[in-house]
Amino acid sequence: MTAESLPAELRRAIVQIARTPRLLVACDYDGTLAPIVTNPDEARPLPESVGALRSLAGLHETTTAVISGRALRDLAILSRLPHEVHLVGSHGSEFDIGFVHELDAQARDLHRRVEQELERIAGGVPGVSLEVKPASIAVHVRRADREAARRVLDEVHSGPCTWEGVTTTDGKEVVELAVVQTDKGRALDTLRHQVGATAAIFLGDDVTDEKAFARLSGPDVGVKVGDGETLAGYRVASTDDVATVLAFMLEERRNWLYGEQAPPIERLSMLSNERAVALVTPDARLTWMCHPGPDAPAVFADLLGGASAGHFSIKPHHNGLPLGQRYLPNTMTVETRWSRLLVTDYLEPEGPPHRTDLVRVISGTAAASVVFAPRPEFGGVPVRLVPDAEGLRVLGTSEPFVLRSPGVAWEITSDGLHDTATALVQPTQDEPVVLELRCGTTDLSAHELSEVERRARAGAYWSDWATTLKLPNVESELVARSALTLRGLCNADTGAVLAAATTSLPEEIGGVRNWDYRYCWIRDAAFTVRELVGLGSMAEAEGYLRWLHGVLATLAGPERLHPLYTINGTQLGAEAVIDSLPGYAGSRPVRVGNLANHQVQLDVFGPVVELVAELAQVRGELRDEDWQLVRAMAEAVTRRWSEPDHGIWEERHVPRHRVYSRVMCWVTVDRAIKLGEVYGREIPAGWHDLREEIANDVLTHGWNDEVQAFTTAYDGTDLDAASLFVGLAGLIDPSDERFQHTVTAIEAELRSGSTVYRYRRDDGLPGGEGGFHLCAAWLIEAYLLTGRRTEAEELFEQLVDAAGPTGLLPEQYDPVAERSLGNHPQAYSHLGLIRCAKLLSGA
Repeated sequence: MTAESLPAELRRAIVQIARTPRLLVACDYDGTLAPIVTNPDEARPLPESVGALRSLAGLHETTTAVISGRALRDLAILSRLPHEVHLVGSHGSEFDIGFVHELDAQARDLHRRVEQELERIAGGVPGVSLEVKPASIAVHVRRADREAARRVLDEVHSGPCTWEGVTTTDGKEVVELAVVQTDKGRALDTLRHQVGATAAIFLGDDVTDEKAFARLSGPDVGVKVGDGETLAGYRVASTDDVATVLAFMLEERRNWLYGEQAPPIERLSMLSNERAVALVTPDARLTWMCHPGPDAPAVFADLLGGASAGHFSIKPHHNGLPLGQRYLPNTMTVETRWSRLLVTDYLEPEGPPHRTDLVRVISGTAAASVVFAPRPEFGGVPVRLVPDAEGLRVLGTSEPFVLRSPGVAWEITSDGLHDTATALVQPTQDEPVVLELRCGTTDLSAHELSEVERRARAGAYWSDWATTLKLPNVESELVARSALTLRGLCNADTGAVLAAATTSLPEEIGGVRNWDYRYCWIRDAAFTVRELVGLGSMAEAEGYLRWLHGVLATLAGPERLHPLYTINGTQLGAEAVIDSLPGYAGSRPVRVGNLANHQVQLDVFGPVVELVAELAQVRGELRDEDWQLVRAMAEAVTRRWSEPDHGIWEERHVPRHRVYSRVMCWVTVDRAIKLGEVYGREIPAGWHDLREEIANDVLTHGWNDEVQAFTTAYDGTDLDAASLFVGLAGLIDPSDERFQHTVTAIEAELRSGSTVYRYRRDDGLPGGEGGFHLCAAWLIEAYLLTGRRTEAEELFEQLVDAAGPTGLLPEQYDPVAERSLGNHPQAYSHLGLIRCAKLLSGA
């Protein structure tokens, strides 16, 4: 049997409960795992059910159990269930073989008396048998004459069942008398408590199973097998259906926990139109996209949850490996190629702010299989797909979605919660198949331009810009791709800049260091657009400064600036966890929001002033509004520079007096003074003294004689790659021995082959992380400043080698496992690469 044979409501419930963090799967034995037979000693479980239970038990945070009325020893011998499956006998009286030794003397005496009385009642009655268990005795009448069975049961109920201390459980042609307080409901509660289950599913057929069904609530699922009144929410007909339920549960649970083979992070290619971003796998699977903006809930979250979390896939009908993927030169248009099939993807750059239009073109001569499975709100809302003459309409969401696909015949299926559309399409040499996903509209009409014209327009949007860039002569193509990536992380409507396109790509596979980077950090954005200014593009910096002015207008004072904001310049909501998503390669939790929003990070002011200085140098003038911003940043530093803070790495420990944060406070005032001097602005009294005071503070308290280096903070001996900024920012001359010693110390402790770690200290979080590409870029710059060009070139080559086949870099690299880690693509990584290429070229 297949899952489609189960009721749709039950399939929907299984899909939902399979995504609970800690799952308990429990069931009865006779009539559930094993068919009812005349001789109870011959009741064997269906092999399919046993296999599913065993496989479920092997999954992460998943517990399976059989709760039976049979004695535990008999249940173990008869069922032959593997040790991974917990067995509970005697309706919950026995959780282990030695339970009988836990009975007190009074209970043991009562047990003997009950046994003697039942032997008297059943004695000599054909077909009636007693099953003596450690804490109970069952009277079976299934094989007795109907009238004799009735008489025996009546006498048992009117006799020993009424004795004090006896608990009675009635089943199908059996009554069980226990000398302890127990039933299947209590047993289920005990198991749930032991394993910390967040949801449980229980399957049973007997009257005794109703006690378990009665204990289910919230996300729990109860399944009644067979006829009869029940408290269970769902019903199936037979033990064969039970095997199907367990197999379907296994499939959904496994897919949710682990998904399909996660594609290497660096091999994901980003689409962008400066309003939306999307990620495509090397085999043309749209694996990530949010709407109505990059920091909104995901419509396709396959990257973090597998197929059930939403994807839009195109591949040859007869499987074949893709030959490669590339960006069309100087564009954000991605091509994925097989031997006789080509998929071209791009986001349209033109259109209203609330729209996201993704165009997917299938060309070649091979038939292609298409799967369209949108799952808005991270898969949290039911979705229906309704065919239309021009394509598909997506119903059940707050935002309108349509897929224009004229001429495509879709087959629509449901898992009980969401619809999925599949189609087989046949492009020809002269007529490709064009699919247009339109988010934010119900319009399915034809576009006024042909697809060829729109593709050319989308390409020109990027290539016209890219040709204006002043590229270094070192790794020019990769620098151009990094610049396009940084521009793709910018939001043309607001001026904000994303730190990365994704949330929760892990810093350690299977770990908990999974953060949401789909927001605008004051520091990261200033670094990003400053590098674009250095390549000759000022529009992104001007847009960002407008955005920042808007944010500052909402604050009581510039010193109250938060480290990050939404794309629209508002404060973030609370950080939350999406339990329904298993995470990339099983790395949980998946987070939305970021607690760093509430931290104190006093380094954010310096990068803003450096950006203004770079813009002023390129323009040849300092605008009044920019000088106003500089004064605001210096004012913030004046008020708060001496406080401890959480720093650039946003550690969730208590604040410290950090060297990097103090250096950037010095940078704020130093660059502000220089701007005032160069452009004839009035420099407030006290700035010069403040600059000297901060510098002396860093030099006095930041240097540690014991480790011969500038340390992370004033209160310890631990090292931090960010402390390199003592020399990189010019607070001390790079020829100063203290800087050179710091470079050597950080190299020795934090560099590992091709990468550089932020730090090695305990930061209060479990697990580890990879080295940061940005930290490697800082060390390259430090090598150059200290005359170690050969080392700089070698480390830069290794940074370049870490880029994916389409030139993109995530946040981190694990030199041991040789794999990329962290959110992707990461602005920090690309701006670091650009800066190093410029420095190495002599710019």
